[in-house]
Amino acid sequence: MERKASIRISGMSCAACAARIEKKVSSLEGVKTTAVNLASEKAVVEFNPNVVKMHEIIESVQFLGYEAVEDNDGDRKEEEKRDLEIKNLRLLVLFSAVLSTPLILGMVLHLAGVELWPFHNGYFQLVVATPVQFIVGYRFYRNAYYALKAGAPNMDVLVAMGTSAAYFFSIYNVFFQYTAPGEMKDLYFEAAAVIITLILLGKYLEAAAKGKTSEAIKKLMGLQARTARVVRDRREEDIPVEDVKAGDIIVVRPGERIPVDGRITEGYSTVDESMLTGESIPVEKKFGDSVIGASINKTGAFKFEAVKVGKDTVLSQIVKMVEDAQGTKAPIQKIADRVSGIFVPAVIATAAVTFLIWYFGFGDFGKGLISAVSVLVIACPCALGLATPTAIMVGTGKGAEKGILIKGGENLERAYRIDTVVLDKTGTITTGKPEVTDILLGRGDGCYVPEEPSPRPESWRVLRFAASAEKKSEHPLGAAVFNKGKEIIGVDGIPGPEEFEAVPGKGVRARVEGSTVLVGTRKLMTENHVEFKGMEDLLRKLEEEGKTAMLVSIDGSVEGVLAVADTIKESSKEAVQKLQSMGIEIYMLTGDNNKTAQAVARQVGITDVVAEVLPGDKAREIEKLRNTNTQTEQNTRKQTRVVAMVGDGINDAPALAAADIGMAMGTGTDIAMEAADITLMRGDLRTIPLAIRLSRMTMRKIKQNLFWAFIYNIIGIPFAAAGLLNPVIAGGAMAFSSVSVVANSLTLKRFKD
Repeated sequence: MERKASIRISGMSCAACAARIEKKVSSLEGVKTTAVNLASEKAVVEFNPNVVKMHEIIESVQFLGYEAVEDNDGDRKEEEKRDLEIKNLRLLVLFSAVLSTPLILGMVLHLAGVELWPFHNGYFQLVVATPVQFIVGYRFYRNAYYALKAGAPNMDVLVAMGTSAAYFFSIYNVFFQYTAPGEMKDLYFEAAAVIITLILLGKYLEAAAKGKTSEAIKKLMGLQARTARVVRDRREEDIPVEDVKAGDIIVVRPGERIPVDGRITEGYSTVDESMLTGESIPVEKKFGDSVIGASINKTGAFKFEAVKVGKDTVLSQIVKMVEDAQGTKAPIQKIADRVSGIFVPAVIATAAVTFLIWYFGFGDFGKGLISAVSVLVIACPCALGLATPTAIMVGTGKGAEKGILIKGGENLERAYRIDTVVLDKTGTITTGKPEVTDILLGRGDGCYVPEEPSPRPESWRVLRFAASAEKKSEHPLGAAVFNKGKEIIGVDGIPGPEEFEAVPGKGVRARVEGSTVLVGTRKLMTENHVEFKGMEDLLRKLEEEGKTAMLVSIDGSVEGVLAVADTIKESSKEAVQKLQSMGIEIYMLTGDNNKTAQAVARQVGITDVVAEVLPGDKAREIEKLRNTNTQTEQNTRKQTRVVAMVGDGINDAPALAAADIGMAMGTGTDIAMEAADITLMRGDLRTIPLAIRLSRMTMRKIKQNLFWAFIYNIIGIPFAAAGLLNPVIAGGAMAFSSVSVVANSLTLKRFKD
């Protein structure tokens, strides 16, 4: 049995580090997949615990010189550790900047032709540069040692090599270079010190910016209550929420946040669940109703039994889903991974060739050395490594704030290419809460007459038998019939069926008080040899009105028709219009009859309808649609569709899995949400175009980041090799290249509805 675990890793400096860890862990027997995220500093490992143990995986990472611990759910120490790291980096930057300032001043005075003691004294420069080189720069030497030991050089190797070359060449010139009186020695202490200072400043800004990429998770975790008032030994006591156990009775007073998921056992109140559903109107809660942890109790007090606690609560599952998504890679990241694997060795080779050309070709040792140092320090594999994960972290986090849970970078990348959206009808386009609108009675000649709003006693027989037959049904239409029976006749007047059988996509067959009762479609009647030809005109009229007509047969004779209508969500028409304005084709897929489906489609503006599809055939219809071509006005070349399926029911799960992207309404079933790639927590169709726009914007940022990361290195390295860049400028450019990538990703936080 395979297990998936998350490992928190510290000490990574660039994409080469992530690639090295992935290679090492993946080489272990029993490890199936490894994905290391430089931005979140985490690795997600899928492995067989019977073959390789968790401690062996962690030890393999530690062997490479990185700190690694298993990332346990609910661990709050990560934020404290990140804050401490940022604080330490800030102190190191200040310390390094103070020591580097006289070296920079000396360089400026030298360029101005002014010689001023002690700024141009070699011994003074050596004294102030040495702490920067070996105290502040210790991290680069340490990481470079482990990288070389593992046979996979990284950014730290480049920085260590470049600054060491400048530093030790300067020491040599301090003690051994002969200069005429009044001449200044060739010293590059300022280059080594300032490079370390600027790169460390870049690391500090990068760490601070990366902390902002995970603000969405912090906000989600901040919603959770810290304590719970539990009844134990007939006394109420406040305990940490982590100590709540399933089965505990918890007291919640007005204005308090509900600590965990559960079921009300006593009391009545209204609860604000907007943090989960986006619905601003408080929901009434009474005995037996479920409550969700992190929602806010508004008016009354109540007691409830804890059902899901700890990592099993809805909020914890949402946090886990977002964290998992932020830890995964988009396929486009493979480009950067391949480049980073050969990047550092290629840069070192380029620096060596640069030095040799300058020294042997032009006879200039000093120029060759400085140009080689510039090549080493301007090369930036960090930007390549951060380009994709930072954008994914911000994009998925922003999605979570909008009620859009995206399961991983791969789904985010696929979503931006969606050109066809397939919508289920019941519970997706409509509210999923249909009501009986008409009760129609039969006559011997097969004609039907509309019933008055308040059914006469003679219509009770039809409604009573239909409600009894549907009493055990879980279908929304069946529930509507049973609820109408309760409303008109009363629950005591509706007997339970002696036999019951649900016929998928057609209706129900039951035995009520010795009579055989059928409630359902024409197909159900035809299969059971029940005549209904005289009612076709009436059925057609009801269906043209967007109602579902359900025939009621008692002992082989149709005695009535129940018309049921499912109201359309307020957001459906607007969502369809937005999708169409984005150039996306829309289909409606439903098991309902074609006329009812067409009536609903007309109301929301959908022209392509596939109706009367049995639950088991929905996935087949999705596959058929995926294999057909699409052709837009802008692009006459035919291309395969990228299909998104949106549904909310158990019968939608196969179709959600069959689509390129499955989107489940968060108001639907857990099975549908599990099968989906994207969960729309608010049950609002307007979040579909929002999700697609967000994915498109995120992919645009990723491409921008990769473009600038590649262009930066493609242009910067030749300039440095040609001797056109001072090492200090090269170091500054290298430091701020990765910061600019993170900053560009953070602009996604301004994404609007």
